[in-house]
Amino acid sequence: MIPLSLYIHLPWCVRKCPYCDFNSHAVGETLQEQRYVQALLADLESDLPRTWGRRILSIFIGGGTPSLFSPEALDTLLSGLRARLPITANCEITMEANPGTVEQGRFNAYRETGINRLSLGIQSFNDEQLKVLGRIHDASEAHRAIETARQAGFDNINLDIMFGLPGQSIAEGLSDLEAALAHQPTHLSWYQLTLEPNTYFHVHPPALPDEETIDLLFNQGQDRLAAQGFEQYEVSAYAQRGRQCQHNLNYWEFGDYLGIGAGAHAKLTNPADCSIERFQRIRDPEQYMQAAVQGSAISQQHSVKPADRAFEFMLNALRLSDGFSQQLFSERTGLEYSYIETRVSELADMGLISIEGDLLSPTEQGRRYLNEMTERFLPDHD
Repeated sequence: MIPLSLYIHLPWCVRKCPYCDFNSHAVGETLQEQRYVQALLADLESDLPRTWGRRILSIFIGGGTPSLFSPEALDTLLSGLRARLPITANCEITMEANPGTVEQGRFNAYRETGINRLSLGIQSFNDEQLKVLGRIHDASEAHRAIETARQAGFDNINLDIMFGLPGQSIAEGLSDLEAALAHQPTHLSWYQLTLEPNTYFHVHPPALPDEETIDLLFNQGQDRLAAQGFEQYEVSAYAQRGRQCQHNLNYWEFGDYLGIGAGAHAKLTNPADCSIERFQRIRDPEQYMQAAVQGSAISQQHSVKPADRAFEFMLNALRLSDGFSQQLFSERTGLEYSYIETRVSELADMGLISIEGDLLSPTEQGRRYLNEMTERFLPDHD
């Protein structure tokens, strides 16, 4: 049985950051948390017939800023999930939180709801950079939030840290990384700032470091992460041994996931024939809440064609440092390995993929040309 996860989208933030292209909205005067929680549970109920008998291995509460929601609202939500879904005993339950939206009492209460993993959106420990990024916290609040989470009993903490920020030097980028490492998190998402479409930064682009500076910063940062015992298991994900994010691993290994909440996506496989369906919820929060209670929150649904299955699998699995097995490709796509064998062999001849028995993994050079590699598996590629 293909592993199944659950993603829950809480779409509100204090304000929209200029680099953010997620489906998030400034909260305004009131947060309709109880109404939204009831909409989420109604939305989930409409999906249950598609997943009868399947257990949830991980839950990820993302946004937006989920830590704007009260512990009481999240307790109602998680209690409702447990009443409706079979959840594994060791289920990883992650919540995203931002410094400046939580304090000690709330962290304690979040822990009591069953949330056992936190992902803190730090981004930088430099006050000037935080202002440029539109964050609502400063460096002191970032440090305090991490320590407060630990005092509340969270021992599995991810820190989101960006590099390649406007005007950032190598020393400044490494200083952010060192500050994060000093807190001894179990997981780091260390990734480069990119100017995504439909963001303020895309329309009004700031001056970013040049490619040489980025490369030097990245290489030196990788060395420091490795020296501290962090293993890079995905393009921008680093973890202490045994602390990889199980939820994200399921994405990258082309597992299945339910998705509830405004704009959430889902992917479900029919075990009888390995056909795959993708779903998307209504993006606007108000329209979503109205539709969800009526059992009709899905705005888009489509079947994934075999050629697209191969591309989508490779798009995800090639991000993994350890790669994947030929057997996993067949199990998750319903296709024979021969479907991609010729293109894999071509990439191996180019030194971009390593083949060791049944295992395929990107080489160091392959990781540098990830986009070019995955394009080879597009259905219309020559």
